[in-house]
Amino acid sequence: MTSVASGSRALRPPRTGRSHGQWAVDGQEPLNPNEAFKAEDNGLNVRERIEQTYAVEGFDSIPGDDLHGRFRWWGLYTQRKPGIDGGRTAQLEPHELEDKFFMLRVRTDGQVLSPAQLRALGGISTDFARESADISDRQNVQYHWIAIESVPEVWRRLEAVGLQTTEACGDTPRGFLGSPVAGVAADEIIDPTPVIREITSRWLGDTELSNLPRKFKTAITGHPSLDVVHEINDISLVGVVHPELGPGFDLWVGGALSTAPRLAERLGVFVSEADAPDVWHGVISIFRDYGYRRMRTKARLKFLLAEWGPEKFRHVLETEYLGRALPDGPAPAPARGPGDHVGVHPQKDGRFYVGAAPVVGRISGTILTRLGDLVERVGGDGVRLTAHQKLVILGVPQDGVDELVAGIEELGLTATPSPFRRSTMACTGIEYCKLAIVDTKDTATAVIAELEERLAGIELDTPISLHVNGCPNSCARIQTADIGLKGLITTDDAGANVPGFQVHLGGGLASTERDEAGLGRTVRGLRVLATDLADYVERITRRFLEQRVDSESFATWAHRVDDEELT
Repeated sequence: MTSVASGSRALRPPRTGRSHGQWAVDGQEPLNPNEAFKAEDNGLNVRERIEQTYAVEGFDSIPGDDLHGRFRWWGLYTQRKPGIDGGRTAQLEPHELEDKFFMLRVRTDGQVLSPAQLRALGGISTDFARESADISDRQNVQYHWIAIESVPEVWRRLEAVGLQTTEACGDTPRGFLGSPVAGVAADEIIDPTPVIREITSRWLGDTELSNLPRKFKTAITGHPSLDVVHEINDISLVGVVHPELGPGFDLWVGGALSTAPRLAERLGVFVSEADAPDVWHGVISIFRDYGYRRMRTKARLKFLLAEWGPEKFRHVLETEYLGRALPDGPAPAPARGPGDHVGVHPQKDGRFYVGAAPVVGRISGTILTRLGDLVERVGGDGVRLTAHQKLVILGVPQDGVDELVAGIEELGLTATPSPFRRSTMACTGIEYCKLAIVDTKDTATAVIAELEERLAGIELDTPISLHVNGCPNSCARIQTADIGLKGLITTDDAGANVPGFQVHLGGGLASTERDEAGLGRTVRGLRVLATDLADYVERITRRFLEQRVDSESFATWAHRVDDEELT
Protein backbone atom coordinates (compact mmCIF):
# COMPACT_ATOMS: atom_id res chain seq x y z
CA MET A 1 0.00 0.00 0.00
CA THR A 2 1.31 3.44 -0.85
CA SER A 3 2.20 6.00 1.78
CA VAL A 4 -0.27 8.43 0.21
CA ALA A 5 -3.08 5.91 0.69
CA SER A 6 -2.03 5.04 4.23
CA GLY A 7 -1.88 8.67 5.27
CA SER A 8 -5.29 9.50 3.86
CA ARG A 9 -6.99 6.51 5.43
CA ALA A 10 -5.58 7.29 8.85
CA LEU A 11 -7.84 10.37 9.02
CA ARG A 12 -11.05 8.43 8.37
CA PRO A 13 -13.39 7.67 11.27
CA PRO A 14 -14.01 3.97 11.90
CA ARG A 15 -16.99 2.39 10.16
CA THR A 16 -20.22 2.11 12.07
CA GLY A 17 -22.45 -0.87 11.37
CA ARG A 18 -21.65 -4.19 9.73
CA SER A 19 -18.25 -4.72 8.19
CA HIS A 20 -17.98 -5.29 4.43
CA GLY A 21 -14.50 -6.72 4.87
CA GLN A 22 -12.78 -3.74 3.24
CA TRP A 23 -9.16 -3.89 4.28
CA ALA A 24 -8.71 -0.12 4.25
CA VAL A 25 -11.75 0.41 6.47
CA ASP A 26 -12.37 -2.76 8.47
CA GLY A 27 -8.94 -4.33 8.80
CA GLN A 28 -7.74 -7.64 7.39
CA GLU A 29 -9.47 -10.17 9.65
CA PRO A 30 -10.90 -12.91 7.39
CA LEU A 31 -14.70 -12.89 7.38
CA ASN A 32 -15.37 -16.12 5.48
CA PRO A 33 -13.60 -19.42 4.73
CA ASN A 34 -12.33 -18.20 1.38
CA GLU A 35 -10.62 -15.20 2.94
CA ALA A 36 -9.29 -17.45 5.70
CA PHE A 37 -7.47 -19.87 3.38
CA LYS A 38 -5.95 -16.95 1.48
CA ALA A 39 -4.73 -15.41 4.73
CA GLU A 40 -3.23 -18.72 5.86
CA ASP A 41 -1.02 -19.10 2.79
CA ASN A 42 -0.62 -17.08 -0.39
CA GLY A 43 -1.97 -18.93 -3.40
CA LEU A 44 1.28 -18.44 -5.32
CA ASN A 45 3.08 -20.65 -2.79
CA VAL A 46 1.22 -23.78 -3.91
CA ARG A 47 3.42 -24.24 -6.96
CA GLU A 48 6.25 -25.72 -4.95
CA ARG A 49 3.90 -28.24 -3.35
CA ILE A 50 2.50 -29.19 -6.76
CA GLU A 51 5.96 -29.82 -8.17
CA GLN A 52 7.54 -31.46 -5.13
CA THR A 53 4.64 -33.35 -3.54
CA TYR A 54 1.35 -33.63 -5.43
CA ALA A 55 2.83 -34.45 -8.83
CA VAL A 56 4.83 -37.22 -7.13
CA GLU A 57 2.21 -38.60 -4.72
CA GLY A 58 -0.82 -38.15 -6.98
CA PHE A 59 -4.28 -36.57 -6.88
CA ASP A 60 -5.38 -38.12 -3.59
CA SER A 61 -2.53 -36.40 -1.74
CA ILE A 62 -3.94 -32.89 -2.41
CA PRO A 63 -5.73 -31.22 0.56
CA GLY A 64 -8.96 -29.32 -0.06
CA ASP A 65 -7.74 -25.74 0.40
CA ASP A 66 -5.07 -26.27 -2.22
CA LEU A 67 -7.20 -28.35 -4.59
CA HIS A 68 -10.30 -26.11 -4.55
CA GLY A 69 -8.51 -22.86 -3.81
CA ARG A 70 -4.82 -22.17 -4.30
CA PHE A 71 -4.47 -24.31 -7.44
CA ARG A 72 -6.38 -21.56 -9.23
CA TRP A 73 -3.48 -19.16 -8.70
CA TRP A 74 -1.62 -21.33 -11.23
CA GLY A 75 -4.47 -21.75 -13.71
CA LEU A 76 -5.82 -25.10 -12.47
CA TYR A 77 -9.43 -26.12 -11.82
CA THR A 78 -10.68 -29.67 -11.42
CA GLN A 79 -12.96 -30.55 -14.32
CA ARG A 80 -16.40 -32.11 -14.19
CA LYS A 81 -16.71 -35.87 -13.89
CA PRO A 82 -18.35 -37.33 -17.03
CA GLY A 83 -21.92 -38.58 -16.84
CA ILE A 84 -23.33 -36.20 -14.22
CA ASP A 85 -26.41 -34.54 -15.69
CA GLY A 86 -27.18 -30.85 -15.32
CA GLY A 87 -30.06 -31.41 -12.93
CA ARG A 88 -27.57 -32.54 -10.30
CA THR A 89 -25.15 -29.61 -10.63
CA ALA A 90 -26.63 -27.67 -7.72
CA GLN A 91 -27.31 -30.78 -5.64
CA LEU A 92 -23.78 -32.17 -5.36
CA GLU A 93 -20.73 -30.93 -3.51
CA PRO A 94 -17.63 -29.94 -5.51
CA HIS A 95 -15.80 -33.16 -4.63
CA GLU A 96 -18.77 -35.17 -5.91
CA LEU A 97 -18.81 -33.29 -9.22
CA GLU A 98 -15.10 -33.23 -9.92
CA ASP A 99 -12.93 -35.66 -11.81
CA LYS A 100 -9.27 -36.35 -11.02
CA PHE A 101 -8.24 -34.25 -14.02
CA PHE A 102 -7.77 -30.53 -14.48
CA MET A 103 -8.60 -27.70 -16.78
CA LEU A 104 -5.38 -25.73 -17.25
CA ARG A 105 -5.54 -22.15 -18.51
CA VAL A 106 -2.62 -20.57 -20.36
CA ARG A 107 -2.63 -16.79 -20.49
CA THR A 108 -1.36 -14.88 -23.53
CA ASP A 109 -1.82 -11.24 -22.42
CA GLY A 110 -2.16 -10.02 -25.99
CA GLN A 111 1.21 -11.34 -27.10
CA VAL A 112 1.99 -12.71 -30.55
CA LEU A 113 2.28 -16.49 -30.43
CA SER A 114 5.24 -17.45 -32.60
CA PRO A 115 5.32 -20.66 -34.66
CA ALA A 116 7.49 -22.22 -31.95
CA GLN A 117 4.98 -21.25 -29.25
CA LEU A 118 2.08 -22.60 -31.31
CA ARG A 119 3.88 -25.92 -31.70
CA ALA A 120 4.64 -26.02 -27.97
CA LEU A 121 0.96 -25.40 -27.17
CA GLY A 122 -0.03 -28.06 -29.67
CA GLY A 123 2.43 -30.60 -28.30
CA ILE A 124 1.12 -30.13 -24.76
CA SER A 125 -2.43 -30.72 -25.98
CA THR A 126 -1.45 -33.86 -27.87
CA ASP A 127 0.77 -35.32 -25.17
CA PHE A 128 -1.10 -34.41 -22.00
CA ALA A 129 -4.62 -33.09 -22.77
CA ARG A 130 -6.18 -35.70 -25.09
CA GLU A 131 -5.99 -33.22 -27.99
CA SER A 132 -8.20 -30.68 -26.18
CA ALA A 133 -7.61 -26.96 -26.66
CA ASP A 134 -10.13 -24.13 -26.62
CA ILE A 135 -9.65 -20.45 -27.37
CA SER A 136 -11.53 -18.60 -24.64
CA ASP A 137 -13.09 -15.16 -24.98
CA ARG A 138 -10.35 -13.95 -22.61
CA GLN A 139 -7.60 -14.75 -25.17
CA ASN A 140 -6.54 -17.79 -23.16
CA VAL A 141 -5.86 -21.34 -24.29
CA GLN A 142 -7.69 -23.88 -22.13
CA TYR A 143 -6.71 -27.53 -21.86
CA HIS A 144 -8.64 -30.39 -20.29
CA TRP A 145 -7.71 -33.88 -19.05
CA ILE A 146 -4.49 -32.62 -17.45
CA ALA A 147 -3.27 -35.04 -14.76
CA ILE A 148 -1.49 -33.64 -11.71
CA GLU A 149 1.54 -35.80 -12.51
CA SER A 150 1.93 -33.95 -15.84
CA VAL A 151 1.71 -30.38 -14.54
CA PRO A 152 5.45 -29.78 -13.87
CA GLU A 153 6.38 -30.90 -17.39
CA VAL A 154 3.60 -28.78 -18.89
CA TRP A 155 4.93 -25.74 -17.01
CA ARG A 156 8.46 -26.53 -18.15
CA ARG A 157 7.40 -26.65 -21.78
CA LEU A 158 5.35 -23.47 -21.55
CA GLU A 159 8.03 -21.47 -19.79
CA ALA A 160 10.69 -22.67 -22.22
CA VAL A 161 8.87 -20.68 -24.92
CA GLY A 162 7.87 -17.70 -22.79
CA LEU A 163 4.32 -18.70 -21.80
CA GLN A 164 2.80 -19.13 -18.36
CA THR A 165 -0.25 -19.99 -16.27
CA THR A 166 0.63 -17.66 -13.38
CA GLU A 167 -2.54 -16.13 -11.92
CA ALA A 168 -4.61 -17.33 -14.86
CA CYS A 169 -7.39 -18.01 -12.32
CA GLY A 170 -8.03 -17.14 -8.66
CA ASP A 171 -8.47 -13.82 -6.85
CA THR A 172 -5.75 -12.24 -8.94
CA PRO A 173 -5.10 -10.01 -11.96
CA ARG A 174 -6.36 -12.42 -14.62
CA GLY A 175 -5.13 -12.58 -18.21
CA PHE A 176 -5.05 -9.26 -20.05
CA LEU A 177 -7.10 -8.61 -23.18
CA GLY A 178 -5.03 -6.75 -25.75
CA SER A 179 -5.85 -5.64 -29.26
CA PRO A 180 -5.16 -8.55 -31.63
CA VAL A 181 -3.81 -6.10 -34.22
CA ALA A 182 -1.67 -4.04 -31.86
CA GLY A 183 1.36 -2.53 -33.56
CA VAL A 184 0.35 -3.58 -37.08
CA ALA A 185 -3.03 -2.03 -37.93
CA ALA A 186 -2.83 0.91 -40.29
CA ASP A 187 -5.58 2.79 -38.43
CA GLU A 188 -4.30 2.18 -34.90
CA ILE A 189 -4.47 5.12 -32.50
CA ILE A 190 -1.80 3.87 -30.10
CA ASP A 191 0.00 0.55 -29.64
CA PRO A 192 -0.91 -0.88 -26.20
CA THR A 193 1.80 -3.54 -26.29
CA PRO A 194 4.43 -1.62 -24.27
CA VAL A 195 1.89 -0.86 -21.54
CA ILE A 196 0.78 -4.49 -21.24
CA ARG A 197 4.39 -5.67 -21.12
CA GLU A 198 5.31 -3.13 -18.46
CA ILE A 199 2.37 -4.01 -16.23
CA THR A 200 2.75 -7.77 -16.50
CA SER A 201 6.53 -7.66 -16.01
CA ARG A 202 6.21 -5.50 -12.90
CA TRP A 203 3.17 -6.96 -11.16
CA LEU A 204 2.19 -10.37 -12.47
CA GLY A 205 3.01 -12.77 -9.65
CA ASP A 206 3.54 -9.93 -7.15
CA THR A 207 2.40 -11.10 -3.72
CA GLU A 208 1.11 -7.59 -2.96
CA LEU A 209 -1.58 -8.11 -5.61
CA SER A 210 -2.21 -11.84 -5.29
CA ASN A 211 -4.93 -11.62 -2.63
CA LEU A 212 -7.72 -9.56 -4.17
CA PRO A 213 -11.37 -9.74 -3.08
CA ARG A 214 -12.08 -11.64 -6.31
CA LYS A 215 -10.83 -11.77 -9.90
CA PHE A 216 -9.70 -8.59 -11.65
CA LYS A 217 -9.97 -8.34 -15.44
CA THR A 218 -7.99 -5.95 -17.62
CA ALA A 219 -8.43 -4.85 -21.25
CA ILE A 220 -6.18 -2.47 -23.22
CA THR A 221 -6.58 -1.43 -26.84
CA GLY A 222 -5.52 1.34 -29.14
CA HIS A 223 -7.60 0.25 -32.12
CA PRO A 224 -10.71 2.17 -33.27
CA SER A 225 -12.75 -1.06 -33.52
CA LEU A 226 -12.72 -1.16 -29.68
CA ASP A 227 -11.78 -4.82 -29.92
CA VAL A 228 -11.35 -5.80 -26.25
CA VAL A 229 -14.98 -5.53 -24.96
CA HIS A 230 -13.87 -2.70 -22.68
CA GLU A 231 -17.34 -2.16 -21.20
CA ILE A 232 -17.28 -5.44 -19.23
CA ASN A 233 -13.82 -5.40 -17.65
CA ASP A 234 -12.78 -4.23 -14.19
CA ILE A 235 -10.37 -1.81 -15.85
CA SER A 236 -10.00 -0.85 -19.49
CA LEU A 237 -7.67 1.56 -21.22
CA VAL A 238 -9.06 2.59 -24.61
CA GLY A 239 -7.10 4.49 -27.22
CA VAL A 240 -8.00 8.15 -27.76
CA VAL A 241 -6.31 11.30 -29.03
CA HIS A 242 -6.22 14.25 -26.64
CA PRO A 243 -6.43 17.58 -28.50
CA GLU A 244 -3.35 18.88 -26.68
CA LEU A 245 -1.54 15.85 -25.28
CA GLY A 246 -1.78 13.53 -28.29
CA PRO A 247 -2.47 9.77 -28.30
CA GLY A 248 -3.16 8.03 -25.01
CA PHE A 249 -5.96 6.19 -23.24
CA ASP A 250 -9.43 6.76 -21.82
CA LEU A 251 -9.98 5.00 -18.47
CA TRP A 252 -13.02 2.80 -17.77
CA VAL A 253 -13.66 0.88 -14.52
CA GLY A 254 -16.16 -1.42 -12.88
CA GLY A 255 -17.57 -3.55 -15.68
CA ALA A 256 -18.56 -7.21 -15.26
CA LEU A 257 -21.46 -9.52 -16.11
CA SER A 258 -22.38 -12.77 -14.30
CA THR A 259 -25.69 -12.74 -12.39
CA ALA A 260 -25.55 -8.99 -11.64
CA PRO A 261 -24.35 -7.41 -14.89
CA ARG A 262 -23.01 -3.87 -14.89
CA LEU A 263 -21.28 -1.97 -17.67
CA ALA A 264 -18.09 -0.08 -16.91
CA GLU A 265 -18.05 3.69 -16.54
CA ARG A 266 -15.61 6.31 -17.75
CA LEU A 267 -13.72 8.26 -15.11
CA GLY A 268 -13.24 11.10 -17.59
CA VAL A 269 -9.44 11.15 -17.36
CA PHE A 270 -6.74 11.04 -20.00
CA VAL A 271 -3.99 8.51 -19.33
CA SER A 272 -0.67 8.85 -21.14
CA GLU A 273 1.35 5.80 -22.11
CA ALA A 274 3.88 6.73 -19.43
CA ASP A 275 1.19 7.01 -16.74
CA ALA A 276 -0.78 3.90 -17.75
CA PRO A 277 1.11 1.34 -15.59
CA ASP A 278 0.78 3.45 -12.44
CA VAL A 279 -2.89 4.12 -13.14
CA TRP A 280 -3.52 0.39 -13.58
CA HIS A 281 -1.71 -0.28 -10.32
CA GLY A 282 -3.74 2.41 -8.58
CA VAL A 283 -7.07 0.97 -9.71
CA ILE A 284 -6.21 -2.62 -8.76
CA SER A 285 -4.91 -1.38 -5.41
CA ILE A 286 -8.21 0.38 -4.74
CA PHE A 287 -9.93 -2.93 -5.42
CA ARG A 288 -7.56 -4.76 -3.08
CA ASP A 289 -7.96 -2.23 -0.27
CA TYR A 290 -11.61 -1.15 -0.61
CA GLY A 291 -13.25 -4.09 -2.36
CA TYR A 292 -15.93 -5.96 -0.42
CA ARG A 293 -14.66 -9.24 1.01
CA ARG A 294 -17.40 -10.41 3.38
CA MET A 295 -19.62 -11.90 0.66
CA ARG A 296 -18.10 -13.28 -2.55
CA THR A 297 -21.28 -12.43 -4.43
CA LYS A 298 -20.47 -8.74 -3.77
CA ALA A 299 -16.70 -8.94 -4.11
CA ARG A 300 -16.25 -7.51 -7.62
CA LEU A 301 -15.13 -3.96 -8.34
CA LYS A 302 -18.48 -3.16 -9.97
CA PHE A 303 -20.19 -3.17 -6.56
CA LEU A 304 -17.71 -0.68 -5.12
CA LEU A 305 -18.15 1.59 -8.14
CA ALA A 306 -21.93 1.37 -7.78
CA GLU A 307 -21.60 2.67 -4.21
CA TRP A 308 -18.94 5.30 -4.85
CA GLY A 309 -19.77 6.53 -8.33
CA PRO A 310 -17.10 7.57 -10.87
CA GLU A 311 -16.40 10.98 -9.31
CA LYS A 312 -15.44 9.55 -5.91
CA PHE A 313 -13.51 6.73 -7.54
CA ARG A 314 -11.46 9.23 -9.53
CA HIS A 315 -10.86 11.33 -6.41
CA VAL A 316 -9.60 8.36 -4.39
CA LEU A 317 -7.42 7.20 -7.28
CA GLU A 318 -5.80 10.61 -7.70
CA THR A 319 -5.43 11.60 -4.06
CA GLU A 320 -4.70 8.33 -2.27
CA TYR A 321 -2.92 6.22 -4.87
CA LEU A 322 -1.37 8.42 -7.54
CA GLY A 323 -0.73 11.53 -5.46
CA ARG A 324 -1.51 13.74 -8.46
CA ALA A 325 -4.44 14.78 -10.63
CA LEU A 326 -4.95 13.34 -14.09
CA PRO A 327 -6.03 15.60 -16.96
CA ASP A 328 -9.56 15.43 -18.28
CA GLY A 329 -9.82 13.55 -21.53
CA PRO A 330 -12.10 12.72 -24.46
CA ALA A 331 -14.30 9.68 -24.86
CA PRO A 332 -13.46 7.13 -27.56
CA ALA A 333 -15.21 7.53 -30.88
CA PRO A 334 -17.87 4.96 -31.86
CA ALA A 335 -16.36 1.69 -33.04
CA ARG A 336 -15.21 1.55 -36.65
CA GLY A 337 -15.55 -1.96 -38.00
CA PRO A 338 -16.04 -5.28 -36.19
CA GLY A 339 -13.65 -6.11 -33.39
CA ASP A 340 -13.11 -9.76 -34.30
CA HIS A 341 -10.82 -8.84 -37.26
CA VAL A 342 -12.02 -11.78 -39.35
CA GLY A 343 -10.88 -11.70 -42.98
CA VAL A 344 -7.80 -10.44 -44.85
CA HIS A 345 -6.61 -6.93 -43.97
CA PRO A 346 -3.58 -4.80 -44.96
CA GLN A 347 -1.05 -3.89 -42.28
CA LYS A 348 0.73 -0.55 -42.11
CA ASP A 349 3.98 -2.21 -43.23
CA GLY A 350 2.61 -3.60 -46.50
CA ARG A 351 2.04 -7.09 -45.19
CA PHE A 352 -1.34 -8.54 -44.13
CA TYR A 353 -3.15 -9.93 -41.12
CA VAL A 354 -5.78 -12.65 -41.51
CA GLY A 355 -8.53 -13.21 -38.97
CA ALA A 356 -9.81 -16.79 -38.83
CA ALA A 357 -12.79 -18.40 -37.13
CA PRO A 358 -12.84 -21.85 -35.54
CA VAL A 359 -16.24 -23.14 -34.44
CA VAL A 360 -17.03 -21.64 -31.00
CA GLY A 361 -13.32 -21.44 -30.17
CA ARG A 362 -12.72 -25.19 -30.30
CA ILE A 363 -9.42 -26.29 -31.82
CA SER A 364 -6.94 -29.07 -30.97
CA GLY A 365 -3.30 -29.83 -30.42
CA THR A 366 -2.94 -31.04 -33.97
CA ILE A 367 -4.44 -27.83 -35.34
CA LEU A 368 -2.14 -25.68 -33.19
CA THR A 369 0.93 -27.60 -34.30
CA ARG A 370 0.01 -27.53 -37.98
CA LEU A 371 -0.95 -23.84 -37.71
CA GLY A 372 2.52 -23.08 -36.36
CA ASP A 373 4.07 -24.92 -39.32
CA LEU A 374 1.79 -23.08 -41.77
CA VAL A 375 2.54 -19.64 -40.36
CA GLU A 376 6.26 -20.35 -40.54
CA ARG A 377 6.00 -21.69 -44.09
CA VAL A 378 4.27 -18.58 -45.45
CA GLY A 379 6.64 -16.25 -43.61
CA GLY A 380 4.14 -14.89 -41.06
CA ASP A 381 5.06 -13.50 -37.66
CA GLY A 382 2.63 -15.44 -35.49
CA VAL A 383 -0.87 -15.50 -34.07
CA ARG A 384 -2.86 -13.46 -31.59
CA LEU A 385 -6.10 -14.62 -30.01
CA THR A 386 -9.19 -12.43 -29.81
CA ALA A 387 -11.93 -11.62 -27.31
CA HIS A 388 -14.40 -13.34 -29.66
CA GLN A 389 -12.91 -16.87 -29.67
CA LYS A 390 -11.11 -16.19 -32.95
CA LEU A 391 -7.45 -15.97 -33.95
CA VAL A 392 -5.51 -13.52 -36.12
CA ILE A 393 -2.41 -14.45 -38.12
CA LEU A 394 -0.05 -11.46 -38.34
CA GLY A 395 2.69 -10.33 -40.67
CA VAL A 396 1.77 -12.43 -43.72
CA PRO A 397 3.64 -11.37 -46.90
CA GLN A 398 1.38 -10.58 -49.83
CA ASP A 399 2.61 -13.57 -51.80
CA GLY A 400 1.75 -15.86 -48.86
CA VAL A 401 -1.84 -14.76 -48.24
CA ASP A 402 -3.53 -17.17 -50.65
CA GLU A 403 -1.51 -20.13 -49.36
CA LEU A 404 -2.36 -19.18 -45.77
CA VAL A 405 -6.08 -18.76 -46.44
CA ALA A 406 -6.21 -22.13 -48.19
CA GLY A 407 -4.10 -23.75 -45.48
CA ILE A 408 -6.30 -22.64 -42.59
CA GLU A 409 -9.36 -23.96 -44.42
CA GLU A 410 -7.70 -27.38 -44.45
CA LEU A 411 -7.28 -27.04 -40.68
CA GLY A 412 -10.99 -26.42 -40.12
CA LEU A 413 -10.53 -22.65 -39.72
CA THR A 414 -11.81 -20.05 -42.15
CA ALA A 415 -11.27 -16.41 -43.03
CA THR A 416 -14.72 -16.30 -44.67
CA PRO A 417 -17.10 -17.78 -42.10
CA SER A 418 -20.87 -17.83 -42.40
CA PRO A 419 -22.60 -15.10 -40.36
CA PHE A 420 -23.55 -17.47 -37.55
CA ARG A 421 -20.19 -19.24 -37.41
CA ARG A 422 -18.57 -15.83 -37.14
CA SER A 423 -20.88 -14.44 -34.47
CA THR A 424 -21.54 -17.47 -32.23
CA MET A 425 -19.64 -18.05 -28.98
CA ALA A 426 -20.03 -20.74 -26.34
CA CYS A 427 -18.57 -21.32 -22.90
CA THR A 428 -17.12 -24.67 -21.79
CA GLY A 429 -20.48 -26.07 -20.67
CA ILE A 430 -21.38 -29.32 -18.97
CA GLU A 431 -18.72 -31.28 -20.86
CA TYR A 432 -16.06 -30.09 -18.40
CA CYS A 433 -17.42 -27.33 -16.11
CA LYS A 434 -18.65 -28.16 -12.61
CA LEU A 435 -21.00 -25.14 -12.60
CA ALA A 436 -22.70 -25.91 -15.91
CA ILE A 437 -26.23 -27.21 -16.34
CA VAL A 438 -26.36 -27.83 -20.11
CA ASP A 439 -24.11 -28.66 -23.03
CA THR A 440 -22.86 -25.63 -24.95
CA LYS A 441 -20.06 -26.33 -27.43
CA ASP A 442 -21.69 -29.26 -29.22
CA THR A 443 -25.13 -27.63 -29.03
CA ALA A 444 -23.85 -24.41 -30.57
CA THR A 445 -21.90 -26.30 -33.24
CA ALA A 446 -25.03 -28.20 -34.29
CA VAL A 447 -27.11 -25.01 -34.34
CA ILE A 448 -24.56 -23.26 -36.55
CA ALA A 449 -24.67 -26.14 -39.05
CA GLU A 450 -28.47 -26.05 -39.09
CA LEU A 451 -28.62 -22.28 -39.57
CA GLU A 452 -26.02 -22.34 -42.33
CA GLU A 453 -28.30 -24.68 -44.25
CA ARG A 454 -31.66 -23.13 -43.41
CA LEU A 455 -30.62 -19.49 -43.92
CA ALA A 456 -28.21 -20.06 -46.80
CA GLY A 457 -30.15 -17.75 -49.12
CA ILE A 458 -30.68 -14.98 -46.58
CA GLU A 459 -28.50 -11.86 -46.71
CA LEU A 460 -27.58 -10.56 -43.26
CA ASP A 461 -26.17 -7.07 -43.65
CA THR A 462 -26.02 -6.73 -39.88
CA PRO A 463 -24.46 -9.41 -37.66
CA ILE A 464 -26.67 -11.32 -35.22
CA SER A 465 -24.54 -12.60 -32.37
CA LEU A 466 -25.51 -15.84 -30.63
CA HIS A 467 -23.87 -16.55 -27.26
CA VAL A 468 -24.50 -19.88 -25.52
CA ASN A 469 -23.80 -20.25 -21.80
CA GLY A 470 -24.09 -23.34 -19.63
CA CYS A 471 -25.09 -21.61 -16.38
CA PRO A 472 -26.04 -18.12 -15.05
CA ASN A 473 -22.43 -16.90 -14.72
CA SER A 474 -22.19 -15.52 -18.27
CA CYS A 475 -18.70 -16.61 -19.26
CA ALA A 476 -20.00 -16.37 -22.84
CA ARG A 477 -21.35 -12.83 -22.25
CA ILE A 478 -25.03 -13.65 -22.78
CA GLN A 479 -26.34 -10.24 -21.68
CA THR A 480 -24.31 -8.49 -24.37
CA ALA A 481 -25.35 -10.68 -27.32
CA ASP A 482 -28.13 -10.13 -29.81
CA ILE A 483 -29.38 -13.55 -28.73
CA GLY A 484 -27.96 -14.67 -25.40
CA LEU A 485 -28.82 -18.10 -24.02
CA LYS A 486 -28.52 -19.03 -20.34
CA GLY A 487 -28.57 -22.75 -19.65
CA LEU A 488 -31.17 -24.24 -17.31
CA ILE A 489 -33.31 -27.31 -16.80
CA THR A 490 -36.86 -26.89 -18.09
CA THR A 491 -39.78 -29.18 -18.94
CA ASP A 492 -40.88 -30.45 -22.34
CA ASP A 493 -44.45 -31.11 -23.50
CA ALA A 494 -44.41 -34.50 -21.80
CA GLY A 495 -43.42 -32.96 -18.47
CA ALA A 496 -39.88 -34.36 -18.49
CA ASN A 497 -36.95 -32.34 -17.21
CA VAL A 498 -34.71 -31.49 -20.16
CA PRO A 499 -31.90 -29.05 -21.02
CA GLY A 500 -33.02 -25.63 -22.18
CA PHE A 501 -32.19 -21.94 -22.18
CA GLN A 502 -33.53 -18.66 -20.90
CA VAL A 503 -33.30 -16.09 -23.69
CA HIS A 504 -31.75 -12.61 -23.51
CA LEU A 505 -32.33 -10.43 -26.57
CA GLY A 506 -30.86 -7.20 -27.87
CA GLY A 507 -27.63 -6.84 -25.93
CA GLY A 508 -24.44 -5.54 -27.47
CA LEU A 509 -21.12 -3.78 -27.01
CA ALA A 510 -19.47 -1.01 -28.99
CA SER A 511 -17.07 -3.51 -30.56
CA THR A 512 -19.99 -5.37 -32.15
CA GLU A 513 -20.84 -2.27 -34.20
CA ARG A 514 -23.76 -1.33 -31.99
CA ASP A 515 -24.22 2.41 -31.58
CA GLU A 516 -24.29 2.16 -27.80
CA ALA A 517 -23.46 -0.67 -25.42
CA GLY A 518 -26.40 -2.13 -23.58
CA LEU A 519 -27.73 -5.24 -21.89
CA GLY A 520 -30.27 -7.56 -23.41
CA ARG A 521 -33.89 -7.88 -22.34
CA THR A 522 -35.66 -11.01 -21.21
CA VAL A 523 -39.21 -12.04 -22.04
CA ARG A 524 -41.07 -13.38 -19.03
CA GLY A 525 -41.54 -17.13 -19.28
CA LEU A 526 -39.58 -17.49 -22.52
CA ARG A 527 -37.55 -20.69 -22.38
CA VAL A 528 -36.32 -22.66 -25.36
CA LEU A 529 -35.55 -26.37 -25.30
CA ALA A 530 -32.02 -27.21 -26.41
CA THR A 531 -33.50 -29.43 -29.12
CA ASP A 532 -35.58 -26.49 -30.43
CA LEU A 533 -32.78 -23.95 -30.44
CA ALA A 534 -32.14 -23.88 -34.20
CA ASP A 535 -35.89 -23.51 -34.83
CA TYR A 536 -36.07 -20.56 -32.45
CA VAL A 537 -33.05 -18.72 -33.86
CA GLU A 538 -34.26 -19.22 -37.42
CA ARG A 539 -37.73 -17.96 -36.51
CA ILE A 540 -36.52 -14.87 -34.67
CA THR A 541 -34.02 -14.04 -37.42
CA ARG A 542 -36.65 -14.21 -40.16
CA ARG A 543 -39.06 -12.14 -38.06
CA PHE A 544 -36.41 -9.48 -37.52
CA LEU A 545 -35.67 -9.27 -41.24
CA GLU A 546 -39.40 -8.94 -42.00
CA GLN A 547 -40.11 -6.28 -39.38
CA ARG A 548 -36.96 -4.15 -39.22
CA VAL A 549 -37.30 -0.50 -40.14
CA ASP A 550 -34.76 0.73 -42.66
CA SER A 551 -31.36 -0.56 -41.55
CA GLU A 552 -31.99 -0.87 -37.82
CA SER A 553 -29.91 -3.41 -35.91
CA PHE A 554 -31.23 -6.56 -34.30
CA ALA A 555 -30.67 -4.99 -30.87
CA THR A 556 -32.74 -1.91 -31.73
CA TRP A 557 -35.53 -4.08 -33.13
CA ALA A 558 -35.48 -6.44 -30.14
CA HIS A 559 -35.90 -3.57 -27.69
CA ARG A 560 -38.61 -1.93 -29.83
CA VAL A 561 -41.09 -4.75 -30.44
CA ASP A 562 -43.59 -6.32 -28.05
CA ASP A 563 -42.84 -9.50 -26.13
CA GLU A 564 -44.96 -11.72 -28.36
CA GLU A 565 -42.77 -10.89 -31.36
CA LEU A 566 -39.77 -12.36 -29.52
CA THR A 567 -41.19 -15.78 -28.74
